Amino acid sequence: MGVISRVLPHAQRRTLDDLTDDLDLSAGDTAAKRSAFWTMLTLSSIIASAGVLSDSTATVIGAMIIAPLSTPIMGMALGIAKREAGSMGRSGRYVLGGAVLVVVIGVVFALVVPSTFDLLGDSQISGRTSPGLTDLVAAVATGFAGAVALARRDVAAVLPGVAIAISLVPPLAVVGVCLGQGAVALALGALALFLSNLIALVLAGTLVFTVLGAGEQVGVTGRQRRRATLVVGIMLVVVGIPLVANTVGAYVVSFLTARAQTVAQEWIGTIPGAQVESVAFVSRDLHIAVQTPDKQLPPTEDLMAALDEQLPGGITVIVNGSLGSSMTAGQTS
Repeated sequence: MGVISRVLPHAQRRTLDDLTDDLDLSAGDTAAKRSAFWTMLTLSSIIASAGVLSDSTATVIGAMIIAPLSTPIMGMALGIAKREAGSMGRSGRYVLGGAVLVVVIGVVFALVVPSTFDLLGDSQISGRTSPGLTDLVAAVATGFAGAVALARRDVAAVLPGVAIAISLVPPLAVVGVCLGQGAVALALGALALFLSNLIALVLAGTLVFTVLGAGEQVGVTGRQRRRATLVVGIMLVVVGIPLVANTVGAYVVSFLTARAQTVAQEWIGTIPGAQVESVAFVSRDLHIAVQTPDKQLPPTEDLMAALDEQLPGGITVIVNGSLGSSMTAGQTS
């Protein structure tokens, strides 16, 4: 209790009525709340989509700051803590409707770019289509920061920073852009990032609002609170599984790339002045770019023999020469 009282001092705790007024878009002046929510969400979606396609970090951050999507998400958390299915459902509908709106705007933006647009060459897209375990950890920490900031009267100034830290609208914009370009796999990766962030926010908010006494004020039993928290926790684990798999896969690819880099350097090192420019996996193909003083390359059979000892089978190796020529060296056995 000592830690809780320090994190949430009684003198600085906001009341349940204050939180409900802020987070429940169906309470109080609903017309004004809904108008502000949809207006700011539409504008933030346009900004995020433009920032994603222009690969502008500053523009995407601007979209994060004004995006209001975290409000109904935290409203879901408050509804769970209070064990009010109606409140949770109303907030959930705003989250779902808002997510659909952002994706649709992203799809519209994707229609104005050429079909040859390099999605993975855009850092704002590539950074959000393959989330890992660290993204989930960051989302949980950010969720607690946001919930604590909402629960305390004296730290509301940190909320813009929390809005920047948690990625809600940008990954949805990436989902729309990727769908508009026909890249379904990339869209699913960005959607996984959004879902992990959403569930992390709900879990953190539920725990903080429960500690705040939201459930006790409306007569929620300890068993009901534990059951609600358990359900959200299970959802977090389910979403976390593909993120863990992505993290492990990234480490495996990095390890295999380093092995191939060493082999390629030894292979091309037989030609004076030659060097390896890059080694990278594209799906199951290994691309090795080399630069040589002339068109002559060492026998690719030597490269394949060495790679067979370092890489798993079935990988197609493609060697790209310095003059733009390329050749398929073969497949590892």
